[in-house]
Amino acid sequence: MEPVVVLVLCLSCLLLLSLWKQRSGKGKLPPGPTPLPIIGNMLQLGVKDISKSLSKLSKVYGPVFTLYFGMKPTVVLHGYEAVKEALIDLGEEFSGRGSFPVPERANKGHGIVFSNGKRWKEIRRFSLMTLRNFGMGKRSIEDRVQEEARCLVEELRKTNASPCNPTFILGCAPCNVICSIILQNRFDYKDQNFLNLLELLNENANILSSQWVQICNNFPAFIDYFPGSHNKVLKNGANMKSYILEKIKEHQKSLDINNPRDFIDCFLIKMEQEKHNQQSEFTIENLISAAFDIFAAGTATTSTTLRYGLLLLIKYPEVAAKAQEEIDHVIGRYRSPCMQDRSHMPYMDAVVHEIQRYIDLIPTNLPHAVTRDTKFRNYLIPKGTTILTSLSSVLQDDKEFPNPGVFDPGHFLDESGNFKKSDYFMPFSAGKRICVGEGLARMELFLFLTTILQKFTLKSVVDPKDVDTTPVVRGFASLPPSYQLCFIPV
Repeated sequence: MEPVVVLVLCLSCLLLLSLWKQRSGKGKLPPGPTPLPIIGNMLQLGVKDISKSLSKLSKVYGPVFTLYFGMKPTVVLHGYEAVKEALIDLGEEFSGRGSFPVPERANKGHGIVFSNGKRWKEIRRFSLMTLRNFGMGKRSIEDRVQEEARCLVEELRKTNASPCNPTFILGCAPCNVICSIILQNRFDYKDQNFLNLLELLNENANILSSQWVQICNNFPAFIDYFPGSHNKVLKNGANMKSYILEKIKEHQKSLDINNPRDFIDCFLIKMEQEKHNQQSEFTIENLISAAFDIFAAGTATTSTTLRYGLLLLIKYPEVAAKAQEEIDHVIGRYRSPCMQDRSHMPYMDAVVHEIQRYIDLIPTNLPHAVTRDTKFRNYLIPKGTTILTSLSSVLQDDKEFPNPGVFDPGHFLDESGNFKKSDYFMPFSAGKRICVGEGLARMELFLFLTTILQKFTLKSVVDPKDVDTTPVVRGFASLPPSYQLCFIPV
């Protein structure tokens, strides 16, 4: 038989198999656009901005619909009611981690973010407890953030009010807080190991939001058989994990079970306590991945939010000026801001919330999965089905936030100027998979931004009306454009 005929027959079989798979599993899933063989609904999704494509499709198919990313069905939840019903009201059923092939290859099911089942529950519970109770009577996490805020101010002073790109400095501060929690010590901003770690993190954040990685996540075979930037993500992840492993070995040599110094010590002590439990999830592999998860997520998300926040504040100098008035009134110029101040600073609190709402950092959230066959709004979603929750549709809801495309701290203030909470504020997701570091991130954003505005006037190098706040990438994350500003001491 001719090779061409064999090839045509093989392709035809693949197409028929693809169609059969799509149709056989579709009966009780929500409606959605008709998928094509092999590629599914890829042509109906703009890989440059998947969130925008989901919004358009929701207007046709409603708040719950099915898309095929490749040959696998994914149920999309759009709008506050659908997202809340799934992640909060049916939190256990929707608590699985859905398919995210590129990062999955790096973590192999270990750690916090990409684990499932018993492993996920135990490692997450331990990590939450350790972060909340960290120090056991010693320095609190707030102390560490305040110390880093002071170091950040000193670094910004070194710019001598000259134009600078704040990306690197704003990455150092949250990274150092995480390092102090996981590895005990913070780094000097010029430490080469520190610089290397930051470079790897920044590179991975950019690659994971690229169009190529969106394609790889939909067609996992590309990851194993094709060259591309996804391989750089895996290599960078492996290098960071090697560094963490070196630190773990150092900790093992000097471990004092009565005097834990950081997250690694606490985990090693737990491992010792469970050494006779053959089913224990407290292993070196899970320690490496859990530390990596906290390190990567806690650095990249907070530093990007800070960077985007300063860009918005130079775009809207009247917002920065009003926040500075409140800072002067409540804190003054010399005392370090603390978390107790937040309850007396409704405008600054609103500014931080509005930054997070407006930038919409993780538009489609990390993918979830249903942990069992789940009835949802008269549909039956089979166990293991990936669930995509549109956080954009919640944060940009025009009924909750009038003119959602406008940066306005008033979205979080009532008529009397008091801070107004909103159930629609979900930048950290919601439910059982809500970000482990939510409390730390909220603290860092408030203290870092308040401290910067207390000590500096932010000046754009171009006319504020010409400052562009459009994200340069809007894939897994929304990343701000590069810019410069001047930090003028007050």
